[in-house]
Amino acid sequence: MSDINSLLEPGMLVRNPGQPDWGLGQVQSNIGGRITVNFEHQGKVVIDGRQVDLMPVFDE
Repeated sequence: MSDINSLLEPGMLVRNPGQPDWGLGQVQSNIGGRITVNFEHQGKVVIDGRQVDLMPVFDE
């Protein structure tokens, strides 16, 4: 898991750079590198933090 993913906490906003059409997502949980995110256009997705680096969003 990347350093950025390890810092993600519930409530934080993120984007998946590999899936920009998913839109903005809100972290639901981050347990053992499995990050559950509720995306505005994709719904709830479980991300493997070892495979995907999510980008925190601070300005929206």
